[in-house]
Amino acid sequence: MGRDRPMVTVTERPDAARPDRARAGGPAGGGPGRAVARVLRAAVVPVTLVAAIGLAGVALDRVYAGDLLTRLVSGAALAAVLVSVAARRLPSWQVAPLSVAAMLGATAWSVRLAAAHADLPGGFLDVTADAAANAVPRLLTAMIPVEPAPDTVLVPVVAAWLAGLAGAEVALRAGRVLLGFLPATALYAGAVYVVGPNAEPAVGSSVVFAGLVALALAAGRTPGGDPAAGLPPAVRGPVRARATVVAAAGVAVVVGSAALLGPALAGRIDDRPVDPRRYVPPPRVESLDENPLIRISGWALEPQQKLLDVSTRAPGEGPTTIRLAVLSDYDGVTWRVGATYRTAGRVLPGGDPQAADTVRQEITVAGLTGRLLPAVATPRTVDGARVAYDPQSGTLIRPEGLTPGLRYTVTSARERLDVNLLATADVPAGAQVARVLRVPDGTPERLRRLATHLAEENGAPYARAAAVEQFLAEHYRLVADAPSGHAYPNLEFFLFGPRGGGGQRGTSEQFAAAFAVLGRLTGLPTRVVVGFTARGDGPVRAADAYAWPEVLFAGVGWVPFDPRPRPDTAPRPVEDDFRPAPPSPPPSEVPEPTATPPATPPATPPAATAPGRSTGERGGPTPLLVGFGTGGLLLAGLVLAGLVGCRRAQTRARLGRGDPGTRVGGAWRHTTDALRLSGRPVGGDLSATEVADRARRALAEDTGRAEGSRPAGGAGTGDPGADPVGLAELAGLLNQAAFAPGTLTDAQADRARDVAVGYAAALRAARPRWRRLLWSAHPGPLRWPR
Repeated sequence: MGRDRPMVTVTERPDAARPDRARAGGPAGGGPGRAVARVLRAAVVPVTLVAAIGLAGVALDRVYAGDLLTRLVSGAALAAVLVSVAARRLPSWQVAPLSVAAMLGATAWSVRLAAAHADLPGGFLDVTADAAANAVPRLLTAMIPVEPAPDTVLVPVVAAWLAGLAGAEVALRAGRVLLGFLPATALYAGAVYVVGPNAEPAVGSSVVFAGLVALALAAGRTPGGDPAAGLPPAVRGPVRARATVVAAAGVAVVVGSAALLGPALAGRIDDRPVDPRRYVPPPRVESLDENPLIRISGWALEPQQKLLDVSTRAPGEGPTTIRLAVLSDYDGVTWRVGATYRTAGRVLPGGDPQAADTVRQEITVAGLTGRLLPAVATPRTVDGARVAYDPQSGTLIRPEGLTPGLRYTVTSARERLDVNLLATADVPAGAQVARVLRVPDGTPERLRRLATHLAEENGAPYARAAAVEQFLAEHYRLVADAPSGHAYPNLEFFLFGPRGGGGQRGTSEQFAAAFAVLGRLTGLPTRVVVGFTARGDGPVRAADAYAWPEVLFAGVGWVPFDPRPRPDTAPRPVEDDFRPAPPSPPPSEVPEPTATPPATPPATPPAATAPGRSTGERGGPTPLLVGFGTGGLLLAGLVLAGLVGCRRAQTRARLGRGDPGTRVGGAWRHTTDALRLSGRPVGGDLSATEVADRARRALAEDTGRAEGSRPAGGAGTGDPGADPVGLAELAGLLNQAAFAPGTLTDAQADRARDVAVGYAAALRAARPRWRRLLWSAHPGPLRWPR
């Protein structure tokens, strides 16, 4: 006993060396107050971690409508950290699967809440599958302010949960506080990058984020002074030396980085951030939706075809004009919408006009096809359908396409025109309206002479527009059987062709296009609009479809004109008011452009690889690595399964939904995607027949290589006459869908499906084994332009 007592005296340490007494709340522990202080100190790191991830939601919410996204992201961060804290006594390799399972439940709840907030139609499974397949592109193509919907909140919620899981495991279990805040920092930086130049700089939230990290570091510091004080003297010296070297190296790295990067970063303070939305193409439309003007003649030949059922609630009585599309671009051959569509929520951006009536319509689609969504100008809210919107023209589309029975409600602000301002109103000029003033090269001389003649005695802009309107209404005949066409040769023949040979007669397509071109030649900013006249509640038929021109006046806005002749009036000869040059023979039919597959999108740069971390002595690296490895493998499996499911859903939608023309277009995209997956993307400069020929040669080359033979003539020179799967027939069906819409049958669409599926299967079978395994999980077709 006498020798034992001095040993007790030497080894006895303060409270840090006797944890049992401290935890018991005895005299050395400082009582209950000190225990509460330790609990509060331990809670600082998880609380600040949740707050830091929540700040990422705040930064991203600057481009969202409302605060639902912030609440969902903060809830996901809190739940993820709480799961890790509650499971701290479990082995680390069990925490990741448990947390991922909880994440799936929380994500499902968030999707349901967002769907209810956005009032989306459809079942929960359909909404969830659509959100999972389109979350990233819709997030980057959505119109600002972004409405919190399942597809726009899915990625932020999942990212917040994963950041909370990784940060809690590293900061709390492994004790690496600074490293534990790395996922939250990456999430915050990603949110700021996604917002880009679309909001004010996030200075305040960035300062708060840095303060949270500093607070967590201070609270996570080990109490008790020198951590090496209780070590044996032989070990104490090397540990202190190593700690000093590491600290000095860290300070040197920080100071050096500040010295090197500080001036460069300071010099870019005023630079405009990069907008990541420019790298993701917005929804695209087919040729009939890009130029619906060519559908007027087809509708005129089937006047009783029911296109829509409309129920209108609006002040006043009389017919209501429903707008389908606004066409602002003309290249001398065709008018195009030229819109940039952005995914929108129920509430569309843009302030209401000062003088406007509110019009509310419930519209049910009957025989109308395509993607353009009819609405009274200017739409403000849309319920019952997911839409994309072009604010510049006010044109709406439904990216999934119109289907019979689709019902939606649209509320619009219909402007009240002040006609008293028109007589003295001027027209704007400059770069902002250059698009609607542009006259393409190649204008026929007789059109220029007619425009000059109409503008000679009409100096005021409104007088010039009225003169063009009156000239067309008095000298030309409106017929239903005139062929479609509004290129320069077509308009010249419409204006100056012999009456006995089919000239000086046309549908509203030629009247509107001629007015718009003549108006631009006289200095008026013009555009062409395609739409319908709804006469009360009831059906809207093909006979109600027509096109009309509009002119932009300063201080008034876009004013519609109707150059069609009045009923029961006989047209006067053109020579009564204008004597053109001797007419040339009727122009031959202008060939319509051949449909081409979508252009290849720019390659996406690979994501940067996150730096690894060195293993430390504290906490044990092996269980932590096993846990992260298990969670990573599980996530990778979920991602691959999700990609395969999305690809299969995309294929079913392309080949089995919509009218025969839409399904033939889907079969063609399935074929061109297969070509791209094989490493042979096709550009937009090739016709459908040329693409089919290239696809045949590609299949012949790959098949010959797979069998151990080499095609004669080198790569890409397979037998051009061999067409084992019918690609030439598919190209013919595509051209028929583009130039003779509505003539395809279900049997032809089924044949196109069989050709596309057979070709893709044959091309896949010729791939190496490992390429065949990755074929069905490749994410490219989900993001490539349609």
